[in-house]
Amino acid sequence: MVVSRRTQVNIDGEEHVFMQPKVIASFSGENSFLSNFYIAPIVYQGIQFENSEAAYQAAKCPEKMREFCDLTPSDAKKLGRKLPLRSDWETVKYKVMYDVCLAKFTQNPDLLSMLLATGDAELIEGNTWGDTVWGVCEGVGENNLGKTLMRIRSELSNS
Repeated sequence: MVVSRRTQVNIDGEEHVFMQPKVIASFSGENSFLSNFYIAPIVYQGIQFENSEAAYQAAKCPEKMREFCDLTPSDAKKLGRKLPLRSDWETVKYKVMYDVCLAKFTQNPDLLSMLLATGDAELIEGNTWGDTVWGVCEGVGENNLGKTLMRIRSELSNS
């Protein structure tokens, strides 16, 4: 879901009105590229993965990282739930997500262009599966994935 706002821009002396998203409230449809389930290959810690979800889940148990290389996002998430977590996981998981998402957007220039095109829209990983750490479900959640993507967007738009 996208909530829009009107933006007036003066181009060569003429006023133009654009509808610009103020909030992207779901990483689906035309905004599915924001999701970690979006298929976009990345190299993380020297290993190639088919998607950022696989790379993130692999980081939970570094000695088993290669088992995640060719997994779909769903299969990676399932396997990530079964493996023992590294002892410092709760301390490093936000940095891992940042690094994985940064790799996704810097290694896939088309996705970077799409991320930058979101402008200053608030990015909310709205979901129905109850993830209130990385997203927002029924109005409740920390939205850490959305915040991570907005941070990356800001950093890469200034570089």
